[in-house]
Amino acid sequence: MKALIQRVQSASVTIDGITHGQIGPGILVLLGVEKTDAEATANKLLNKILGYRIFPDAEGKMNLNLQQRNGGLLVVSQFTLVADTSKGLRPSFSSGAPPVLGERLYDHFVRQAHSLHHDVASGQFGADMQVSLINDGPVTFLLES
Repeated sequence: MKALIQRVQSASVTIDGITHGQIGPGILVLLGVEKTDAEATANKLLNKILGYRIFPDAEGKMNLNLQQRNGGLLVVSQFTLVADTSKGLRPSFSSGAPPVLGERLYDHFVRQAHSLHHDVASGQFGADMQVSLINDGPVTFLLES
């Protein structure tokens, strides 16, 4: 499982012209599910994201995590994140989870996020989504479990 996380001032996801989820300051998570992933993988990655220290403390150092900053978490499925781009000019998605597994683990990730954090929004698995964000920093990290 891979998560591209971005520290944002705000972010939203729109589906068919309707805002499906939005947050103020916090983290936007673009989540890619691989065929070898399981619920334990999702739980481990979620805990890493919630505890990852990417917010500035009083001295401006990245020492605070999302929960310490009381920020929002927007989770968006991003199948292309698991692409193998090491060869040729066309990405390979052979490591990506099949749709049924991908949706099950994405939904599990979002449910777990709601149970562990107070401000969670999400996109919709498999939907054509438009994501808007104001990247803060910019601060972006690729996390893998």
